[in-house]
Amino acid sequence: MRQRLIKLIITAVTISVLFLGIPSTILGGILVWRSEQLALDNYTATISNTIDRRLVANEPVTASYVRSWAKNDHLNFAVEHLQVRVPGNQVISVGEDVQGISLRSVNVGASGTVVVAKASGWKSVIRVATYVLFLSFAILLSLLVGVWLALRGSRKLSAPLIYLAAQAEQIGAGQVRASVQACGIEEIDLVQEELVRAGERMAGRLVAERQFAANASHQLRTPLTALSMRLEEIELVATDPTVQDEARICLEQVERLTQVIQDLLNTSSGQGVNPEAFHILEVFNQQREEWEESFAKRNRTLRFVDEAAQPVLADRSILTQILATLIENSLQHGAGTTTVSCRKGASSRSVTIVVIDEGAGIPSDLVNRIFEKGVSGQGSSGFGLALAKDLATAIGARLELTGRKPAEFTISLAAMPAGMQLDSVVPQGAVVAVSRRRRRF
Repeated sequence: MRQRLIKLIITAVTISVLFLGIPSTILGGILVWRSEQLALDNYTATISNTIDRRLVANEPVTASYVRSWAKNDHLNFAVEHLQVRVPGNQVISVGEDVQGISLRSVNVGASGTVVVAKASGWKSVIRVATYVLFLSFAILLSLLVGVWLALRGSRKLSAPLIYLAAQAEQIGAGQVRASVQACGIEEIDLVQEELVRAGERMAGRLVAERQFAANASHQLRTPLTALSMRLEEIELVATDPTVQDEARICLEQVERLTQVIQDLLNTSSGQGVNPEAFHILEVFNQQREEWEESFAKRNRTLRFVDEAAQPVLADRSILTQILATLIENSLQHGAGTTTVSCRKGASSRSVTIVVIDEGAGIPSDLVNRIFEKGVSGQGSSGFGLALAKDLATAIGARLELTGRKPAEFTISLAAMPAGMQLDSVVPQGAVVAVSRRRRRF
């Protein structure tokens, strides 16, 4: 913006100065030359009139008299050749003829006297050149002043726009009450006032949404806590191993749901995620227990492969939600075996998790819109993949569609360096028994 303003102002100033300066320079040079010529013409006319008066008075026109006129000091230049021709073919010449650039004037008097005067034109050329140089310097000075005004004016115009962009960026980052002082430019001030009003409206909506999220999470956590306690009690008092396993699985799901609610609450309140280093097999095992039975009921296979064998750095609960969304999407819309594999990334500090099945894939018209909210190819809500992509962005990961037929989704994550082992950095604690559940300390 500022560069465009500078170019625009400098172009306008340059065109104005050149269109006025160049003709003025040419016209000024012509006027200087003509003024010198006019002075010589007046000089010869004066001599002719004086000689006419002498002839009328019957006074002689001698060479000494003509020579006295040649020494005239009223001109800006010296008359180097003066010739007077009086009636009777008397010719009186003073000085030598001028060669090259010269000024020449011829005047014929009333009595027939002819006066011819010549002067060197170099002094006049010097005066013209001096005038042209002066005007050229004035033009250059005008251009420099124009450039200075352009820089100052562009700064004065662009600075409020920069502040306005910063205010818009602050509003986009969540600082909805950010404000900038008025700059005095009506159009920019109008936009700034509209941004302030938009920020106020966004602030009201955010307060309402966060209040709703807080109320909803509070209302949900209370029954979930009671349900978790009941499941733990069932696990403790039950004697049937099958009941214990089912109670344990249900308890893990309740804990996961509680964590999901907490994560959503943190997201709505603007709190950051909590990355940690962990083995991806821990998440894989949890997902296997959750989804393996559902795949088996549809005569399908769910496989987990850890080819990287490298600890990842991420928020465990959010990564679990993303994987659950992709696995559920494969269960609902895919076919055949679904494979979830963790592979080494392009660098030693990155890994990728690939979820792929053997289904028909994604229609071509949905490829570029697969992560948009409300977009679905088979009548579902269309919010799962959009939420998964937002969650991936929140933890510093990247979720992409890397294959269409069959559908292949890739999660790019940060990882611990290959030479650093998680168990040596953070040693495992002792395993102790607490009733029928085992916990680490």
